[in-house]
Amino acid sequence: MTQCRAEFSVLMSVYKNDDSACFKEALQSVFSQTLPPAQVVLVADGPLNEPLEQVVAQYKDALTIVRLKQNGGLGAALQAGLKECAYPLVARMDSDDISLPNRFELQIKAFEADKNLSIVGGVIREIDFKTKEQKALRVTPLKDKEIKRYLKTRCPFNHVTVMFKKQDILDCGGYLPLHLMEDYYLWARCAAAGKKMLNLPDILVNVRVDAKMYGRRGGYSYFKSNKAVYKKMLELGIVNRPLYLFNLTVRFCVQVMLPNTARQIFYGRVLR
Repeated sequence: MTQCRAEFSVLMSVYKNDDSACFKEALQSVFSQTLPPAQVVLVADGPLNEPLEQVVAQYKDALTIVRLKQNGGLGAALQAGLKECAYPLVARMDSDDISLPNRFELQIKAFEADKNLSIVGGVIREIDFKTKEQKALRVTPLKDKEIKRYLKTRCPFNHVTVMFKKQDILDCGGYLPLHLMEDYYLWARCAAAGKKMLNLPDILVNVRVDAKMYGRRGGYSYFKSNKAVYKKMLELGIVNRPLYLFNLTVRFCVQVMLPNTARQIFYGRVLR
């Protein structure tokens, strides 16, 4: 008996430094859903290595493949892939994480229950990259009003968990260039446009983490990206100048001044 497939697309991106075994597990978690997607759009963000190409070849008949000549980063890859999504609803998925089996079913039910929703996310469970030992949960605010208030100081969605209405996202410009902050900037523009948002209280995705993750969340380059997104939010009228300056002060202290080990403790204990 053929499993019923729902009218939505999944949008993924993969690049040469991704782990092929994790990539295969991520794909399998998409195809093993209680409510599988009608389409999976995979963007190859530049040339891939041979192990990754072998995984792509194994699943090629079930994928809509978009190949970019050069690696342009996640935002550019997702913008290119979004154009190839054929269905009104699009779910994001990363190339090394694991969607729980009922993830899409829960999100589709949320959209069916409230036709005004534009974006639905949920909780992630962080797991050790190699052992899969459970580390922590990242819980986000649930209701639209709470999400938009939270957005003023922190990103209100776990990006890998979101499902959204394609047209609403395109109406807000889609994934615009803003290094490492493409998603946060997108949610800010959606909020400014009055799009309705929801986070489910359920764990939707197991996300692999390692010590390098906290290094990527630090340094002056990362701070500059944060500064850029808060400047955009100031221009959109989401934050006022005092809150803009407060956000920059906190992020400079955490992202520039703290050593990586202290930053790991801060993210793991304070921001949970």
